[in-house]
Amino acid sequence: MAASLKNSELIINPNGSIYHLALKPEQIADTVVLVGDPERVPMVSNHFDSIEFEAHNREFVTHTGTYKGKRLSVISTGIGTGNIDIVLNEVDALFNVDFDNRVVKDSLTQLTFVRMGTCGGLQEGIQYDEMVVSKSALGFDGLLHFYDLTYSAREQALTEAARVQFHESGKIRIIPYGVDSAPELVEVFSSFSHVGITVSCAGFYGPQGRKIRLRPHRENFLDFVRNFDFEGDKVTNFEMETSGILGIGEALGHKCVSLSTVVANRVTGEFSPNPKKAVNNMIEEALPRVLHL
Repeated sequence: MAASLKNSELIINPNGSIYHLALKPEQIADTVVLVGDPERVPMVSNHFDSIEFEAHNREFVTHTGTYKGKRLSVISTGIGTGNIDIVLNEVDALFNVDFDNRVVKDSLTQLTFVRMGTCGGLQEGIQYDEMVVSKSALGFDGLLHFYDLTYSAREQALTEAARVQFHESGKIRIIPYGVDSAPELVEVFSSFSHVGITVSCAGFYGPQGRKIRLRPHRENFLDFVRNFDFEGDKVTNFEMETSGILGIGEALGHKCVSLSTVVANRVTGEFSPNPKKAVNNMIEEALPRVLHL
């Protein structure tokens, strides 16, 4: 038998739940909708036929139930890839670690993760309240550099193109990485969304080229990013979680995709007058398609 995981590496609460999410293995479905805002969890679960379980610990809120007969969970991650690191590793452990013996199971249970979030649009033709599905993501956050991962040939080529254009040219100081969504999941949502490359940033203000009092390292960062092209794909949007979801999820053997509602057009400077309504429209459009995943 494999060596057991130390108490400090896999932290299990006294009631048998995993440390941050406060979930037990039987309380989570193998298809998971990820949202950032805890208040968005009931916006999703209100569409469920029934809710069998709810948990709330820190910013992590989970509802598990059924939607048109399919068992689903929706979990709030909070903001940023640091939280994505926690959520995806802990959800994976709930399925793929034997909690009684504290060992990784011999066979993998493959999960499906669908992010339903918000973003800033980076092309003039993408209006606020429209949706974007991430074919790929460029991580400007650094998370995946802490893991020993194997990237596909396409991901390696995307990473190299981004490094040459952004890092080696001195346009940003962090080394970006490229990751892809599961192509079959992108296809499910592409009929009602723009499709392109998402840039995930380590913050909301300077990392996304915003200036209030602190001046960003590159004043014209938006132009650098929106003009990037890889195999005909443009950067469609900025946000803060997608690269972590796609990268960690893929490395763990799961299928992942990110769907975002555009609440701001960074080129025109416009912001949605009713972002909550726009997000609810995305949920209503996307949930029926989750049934086919």
